[in-house]
Order: sequence, then structure tokens, then C-alpha cells
Amino acid sequence: MEGEDCGNLSNEKIFQIFSSFMARITKFEELVDAGNKYLIGFQQGLEFIQRPPIDMTAELIERIVTANKTTRLSSYVEAGCFNSHDRKQNMSKLSACHLGLLDNLNRAQTVVRELQCLLDDAAVLVQAKNMIFQDLLHFQDNDTDLDVSSFTTACKRNPGITDYAVLMALMYGMLKKDYEMQEKIVSSLSLKSSSGELESYCLMWSLRPFVDDEIMQKAWELIP
Repeated sequence: MEGEDCGNLSNEKIFQIFSSFMARITKFEELVDAGNKYLIGFQQGLEFIQRPPIDMTAELIERIVTANKTTRLSSYVEAGCFNSHDRKQNMSKLSACHLGLLDNLNRAQTVVRELQCLLDDAAVLVQAKNMIFQDLLHFQDNDTDLDVSSFTTACKRNPGITDYAVLMALMYGMLKKDYEMQEKIVSSLSLKSSSGELESYCLMWSLRPFVDDEIMQKAWELIP
């Protein structure tokens, strides 16, 4: 009975750890969505500032300017056909979005650290049981390809301690790489970023190439 009680306590403990882990996953997902909005805002603001001036050599534009030559229009043309108010607004938008991305990234880093701590707690419960989990941690550290199907099949019904821990390790590895990609994107942003670069950054941010949706879905199925 004593061994059975210890087993029940371990199962209860790993589920508590797993539930806390998934709560942090939810927070990370929210930060990904918020970061995506900031990145799109930065893209829109920079594209407005980088847009080329009106081609004054075009025949239609030349006729319009000549027919409506006022002091206000002349000043507008001399300014490169940019409205100073709109330019200031977009510069402010750029700054706000960049600051938002930096703050968002700091919050995401905190969540990743919390995930690591919870993963360490799970490791304590399983490290003496077998070497599968230790092998998986080695895989995460060395960025080696791994067939994860054998690790997730057992999670459909009555998952054990190792099943929970393995899923946590897999998700942690994915989200850590996702965070590192976000970090590289944010650090690459500047007023000289091209439209093509920004488009690629937004696409990668939303596609999240390191995150396996099937594994994430299996994990959520374990939460009642």
C-alpha cells in the first residue's frame, strides 16, 4: 500500500507540474499573438516612411500640380509629397511597436525560464526511473532530429509520469527555439529594414516553424 500511495502522490505531483506548465504555454501563446501585432504595426509604419515620393515627371501628375499650383501644394511637393503630420504619427507608431516588441520579448523570456524550472521539477520525478527522459533532454540540448511518435503514442490514455515529462521536454524545446527566432527577428529590425525582410519576418513569426501542432494538441488533450 505504501508503494501504491507513493505512486499516486507522484502521479498527482506530475499532473500539478504539467498543469502549471500548460498555463505558462498559454501565456507564451498570448505573447506570440501580441508580438505579431507589434511586428505588423512596425512593418506598416516603416513601409509608409519608406514609400517613394510621387513621380513628378508623370504627365498626369504634372498637369494636376500645374493646374492647382498653390502655396500649400508647392510646400507639399517640396517636402517630397509627405504629410508631416502623417510622418510624425508613423514615426511614433514605429517607436511604440518596437518598444512593445522589446517588452514582449522580455516577458516571453521570463515564461521560457519558468518552463525550464517546471521541466526541472518533472525531471526530479522521473530521472531515477529510466534513461528515456535523460536521452530526450540530451536531444533538446544538441538540436538533433528525433522521431517523437514513440514518445507521444502512450499519452492517449492513462499517461504516466514519463509521458508527461517527455511531452513537457518536447514542448519546451519547441518554444525555446520559437523564442530564439523571435529574439533574432526583433534584434534585426531597423529603419533600414527592407519591405521584403519585414514580410519574411512577419511570415516566420506567424508560421512558427519550430512548433509541432500535433504534439501541442496531444498535450492539451491531457488537460480535463
